[in-house]
Amino acid sequence: MVIDNTKNETEKAILVGRAPDSRQRAEVEASLEELARLTYTAGAKIVAKRIQTRPRPDPAMFIGKGLVQQLKEQLESDGANCVIFDDTLSPAQQRNLEKALDAKVIDRPILILDIFANQARTRAARLQVELAQLEYTLPRLTGAWVHFSRQYGQIGSKGPGETQLEIDRRQVRTKIAHLKGLLKKLDKQRSTQRKQRQKMFKIAMVGYTNAGKSTLFNLLTRGGVTTADRLFTTLDSTTRQMVSRHPINVVISDTVGFIKKLPHQLVESFKSTLEEVSLADLLIHVVDCSAVDFEQRFQQTRQVLADIQAERVPYLLVYNKIDLNSEFVPPTADATTSFLVSASKKVGIAALQTELIARSQHGPRKNDRQS
Repeated sequence: MVIDNTKNETEKAILVGRAPDSRQRAEVEASLEELARLTYTAGAKIVAKRIQTRPRPDPAMFIGKGLVQQLKEQLESDGANCVIFDDTLSPAQQRNLEKALDAKVIDRPILILDIFANQARTRAARLQVELAQLEYTLPRLTGAWVHFSRQYGQIGSKGPGETQLEIDRRQVRTKIAHLKGLLKKLDKQRSTQRKQRQKMFKIAMVGYTNAGKSTLFNLLTRGGVTTADRLFTTLDSTTRQMVSRHPINVVISDTVGFIKKLPHQLVESFKSTLEEVSLADLLIHVVDCSAVDFEQRFQQTRQVLADIQAERVPYLLVYNKIDLNSEFVPPTADATTSFLVSASKKVGIAALQTELIARSQHGPRKNDRQS
């Protein structure tokens, strides 16, 4: 775990963002607010936020030497022990910063991976998160790295002439191959389950994290999925029969939420789980209309859908949390069918259910990827 509260002492962190110019500062401030939510979710306390306006990251330490010195002084004065960057740091930048600051330095991808590891409940989710963590870790192994064997247990034995770093890298690659093998077996089980649902109309729920997908899923299916006002409550795809007064052959899948700057290692390792999305007949794209940056969140989700080859799946737009933004008006550019709902207050659900049932009457779409 990168955020360590095992000693009953909450870690204190300073958040750092970079704005290419002053015009983009507001956007960076919004991103830093999201990083703050991620930090709270991970269990750390925030003592300060810093933004540096800088056209390009410093190759050695991402930020300038002046801010590095200020951070060092602030770490000491505030009793903080961790600096979290809202961007991806190179292995060299992370090492240089930790040496200069004499403190733990992590970036946004590492923080997200840590949260996923804490939230994973099923075997599949734990395996997928561990795979993503190791693939992110591999290029960051150095001679100063805490030996892999101390973290995961000894896997191999030292070969002739190998340095400890070579042993660590070999052990990580061995572990990665092992995890991929286990996940391949789970993929076969999922494939069997999908074949059993081939004649059903399949709906998948997608959207930014904490948009309210699971709450809406429970209303439509009585699924009993855990819900909470926090990031990444759901990591596993859960599929349930849609509830209706009339007999229908419709199943709905709740899926993991997306977020800006989602580590590509996570997208890759969760691809088998996210196939529920690419193989669906219809998507329900849930958008939190109370979020100031809801349009950016919508676009970010569309980008991830493109990454998993699901951008051409038909979808409905569901603007959720209308109770928190009663004056919300959907953008006029929306060309798809949209609904205004409040899943928590059970408002607007009937109209959505009617549309879903009507869409299901067309039957499953033809999909070359369906196995």
